[in-house]
Amino acid sequence: MAESAVNFLLQRLQTIVENEVKIITGNLEEVVYLKGRLELLTAFLRVADALEESDEELKVWVKQLRDVVHEIEDLLDESELLRAHNHTNLFSASLRGISCCIRNMKARYRIASELKAMNFRVRNIFSDHKRLRDKFEASIYTGNNTWHDQRGDALLLDKSDLVGINKPKKQLIKWLLQGCSNRRVISVTATGGMGKTTLVKQVYDDPEVKKHFRTCVWITVSQSFRIEELLKDMVQKLFNEIRRPVPPSLENKSGDQLKMIIKNLLQRRKYLVVFDDVWHTYEWEAVKYALPNNSCGSRVMITTRKSDLAHISSIESNGKVYNLQPLSEDEAWDLFCRKTFQGHPCPTYLIDTCKCTLRKCEGMPLAIVAVSGVLATKDRRRIDEWDMICRSLGAEIQGNDKLDNLKKVLGLSFSDLPYHLKYCFLYLSIFPDLIQHMRLIRLWIAEGFVKAKEGKTLEEVAEDYLKELLDRNLIQVAETTSDGRVKTLRIHDLWREIIILKSKDQNFAAIVKEKNAAWPEKIRRLSVHNTLPNGQQKMSVFQLRSLLMFGVAEKFSLRKLFPGGFRLLSVLDFQDAPLKRFPVEIVDLYYLRYLSLKNTKVKTIPINIGKLQNLETLDLKHTSVTELPADILKLQKLRHLLVYRFDVKSYAQISSKYGCKFPPGIGNLKSLQKLCFIEVNQGCGMIISQLKELSQLRRLGIMKLREEDGKALCSSIEGLTNLRALSISSEEENKVIDLGFLSSPLPFLQRLHLYGRLQELPNWIPSLHSLVRLYLKWSNLKSDPLVSLQDLPNLVHLELLQAYDGDTMCFKSGKFKKLKVLGLDKFDELRQVKVEKGAMPYLEKLIIQRCELLKKVPSGIQHLTKLKVLEFFDMPAELIMTLRPDGQGKDYWKVAHIPEVYHTYWRDGGWDVYPLESFRESSPRSGTVMRSHELCTLWKV
Repeated sequence: MAESAVNFLLQRLQTIVENEVKIITGNLEEVVYLKGRLELLTAFLRVADALEESDEELKVWVKQLRDVVHEIEDLLDESELLRAHNHTNLFSASLRGISCCIRNMKARYRIASELKAMNFRVRNIFSDHKRLRDKFEASIYTGNNTWHDQRGDALLLDKSDLVGINKPKKQLIKWLLQGCSNRRVISVTATGGMGKTTLVKQVYDDPEVKKHFRTCVWITVSQSFRIEELLKDMVQKLFNEIRRPVPPSLENKSGDQLKMIIKNLLQRRKYLVVFDDVWHTYEWEAVKYALPNNSCGSRVMITTRKSDLAHISSIESNGKVYNLQPLSEDEAWDLFCRKTFQGHPCPTYLIDTCKCTLRKCEGMPLAIVAVSGVLATKDRRRIDEWDMICRSLGAEIQGNDKLDNLKKVLGLSFSDLPYHLKYCFLYLSIFPDLIQHMRLIRLWIAEGFVKAKEGKTLEEVAEDYLKELLDRNLIQVAETTSDGRVKTLRIHDLWREIIILKSKDQNFAAIVKEKNAAWPEKIRRLSVHNTLPNGQQKMSVFQLRSLLMFGVAEKFSLRKLFPGGFRLLSVLDFQDAPLKRFPVEIVDLYYLRYLSLKNTKVKTIPINIGKLQNLETLDLKHTSVTELPADILKLQKLRHLLVYRFDVKSYAQISSKYGCKFPPGIGNLKSLQKLCFIEVNQGCGMIISQLKELSQLRRLGIMKLREEDGKALCSSIEGLTNLRALSISSEEENKVIDLGFLSSPLPFLQRLHLYGRLQELPNWIPSLHSLVRLYLKWSNLKSDPLVSLQDLPNLVHLELLQAYDGDTMCFKSGKFKKLKVLGLDKFDELRQVKVEKGAMPYLEKLIIQRCELLKKVPSGIQHLTKLKVLEFFDMPAELIMTLRPDGQGKDYWKVAHIPEVYHTYWRDGGWDVYPLESFRESSPRSGTVMRSHELCTLWKV
């Protein structure tokens, strides 16, 4: 982590040197010297970060360097803050302004003096560098890691130690023995500790596999990958396998010569080669050409922690990828009891505690075995000791030798991360549970973790970072949207425990979960979970960069909580906090880049909000803010402005959004990428005409569009070629939206929501080849919109609410080829829905609601073989009765293949859900009623 801290500081120093910024009194000599020394240290830091846990002296050295780097960063920030204040005070002729200038001048001399002192400390740290480098020279050049010796244990396990391996083993053997005669690559991927090596070794040793392949070789690939050494190892094993002497001149062969030897040996053989624990794509690239595609049915197997590598290596040969899943609950419990109780049953009084502990392992075999090893030594009569392990597993990981191997296995993945991803991954420790995707992206950017790349926005670079963490199996997707975008993320509970410990150890972040929890001496990031900490006035929060709150229900005051203030704060996340007013002290935070008041009761924004010159994200979603002050136009760096709320008073208003009034002059905010939702029926159309200035916009939401402003809107948005999402609402439900003036389609538009009457469907919509989601609400079209929409090549989600006045809708064969979700709502004249065979071949979810004249289930619904969910809301009783599964429903056979069928009524602000057994021929609304504000399954077939 010192590597990450130094690299981030070097980026800062590089900017200062390149621009010759006078951050202190005097010249830049101190900064240039400091930059040079830190650059010389970076080559050693990656090794130092990996080895510091095993050497106390090195650990102290790394800590000293990290602390100095943080203090230098503080000095630079303080200097810039003084420079900004001086610039402001130059325009003030008052005595107060002159006094501030004098105080700032003294502070600048103090900063200059402290920077010189920092340079002296860096000199001392640098003097120890050569001695430590010599001490660890072998590790630097060979990358030795004792953990790789321990990994061999996985190759020696007895079958009695294995749980949950039969199904994946059978699948892998089938892939090996069957299929084409060309060489095929089969990859097994999962995070560390999931049992990849164990599984593949069982496959490799299977008698059927040994009999099928003439030549079998197992190659262990380490992080310290050196191509020549690996190829020599491979040659030696191949010669041993075919019982021929190894050539004596092997040591003198080049890499290309070694590859040729391997290729010649395997050219006429049906071979199986396993590469265990491949870390990087270039490792596979270095060996793949030595493996001949000899049409003998040869196979290559790869185990890797990185999903992208698994897919790349397999795609080339039309191979297969097996994503190894965690053990099921039953399998995990079986393994846990075997290891903890030596095969005996768990005592009944320990079952709850053991299952609580086991849940934290989340089906990871290595974790289960490691934790079981700890519990196996505990006195079974001391229930309190078993409970303590469950409650404080993180502390056990830190201090228990029996969990060292678990730490090393998981820690290896962390050590392999490039420096910019280490900070990003460690940042996940501040979240208590699920992590919202876009929230994380914006926070990473605000923290300065995302480095700019030519041709990409910071958000796109951050998405690349996230994809790499997903590919490395360090985080998982928890929830996706209907069109496949990541919505929420999660990390393994054990990973969370480990990075929380590392965050604390590295002074990266403090996570406070109790009122009396002790804080570090100097805090850089503070994450408060559920309860506010007691005031600790003696603790310094001057260094505080980020303050985030999760689940805090208590009222609080920033001044009382932090009486000393925090001038360097860049992130302030008060989502869901019990706030009724905007904390006025926030507007003095010069460095603030991220401010979220989402889901609070804040009603107004201060008129001097423009003082937040560095603000990039302002999240006011689901607040009571209805108008923004003119000062908002001063926020030239603002990238994300999110202001809207839902107000569900009745079923008819579900999904109704309410936006915000905006002052004229929005064209000044040229950095905006997301702007939603603004009301545009004010200012004589000025706001609409200024939208064309926002060329960076990727998401735009406008409300209360007047019919006469349609042409101006089309003129403004046709130049916004970066738009990915567009939402437009008319002034009222029955008012027309006129969007026929758009001369060229938006090339990258993926999501389009139109709320208002359409005289006809805009002719540019069928040309939106990137469109994946379309909502039409209140359109009242006279002609069938399906004709225009059915050939959209990437449409995944289609919602139509009161969109068509006709009595029949027909989904033609071969149309809507990628549609997965379809919603039909409030079609007042609709009497029949037809689905031709071959239409919507991938439809997974169908929702039909409030169509009072539709008395029959869609004809041809039985052709929708991929359909998983069918939902009816407030539909006629006649239709529901035809679907009774008790033999009386004449159309039940049409939906019998659908796993889940729902039927619900909206009554008095909630859902009435009726179980199937309560239905009677007279009325489906008789019988027991269950009240719920969430949709419940009516029946599963």
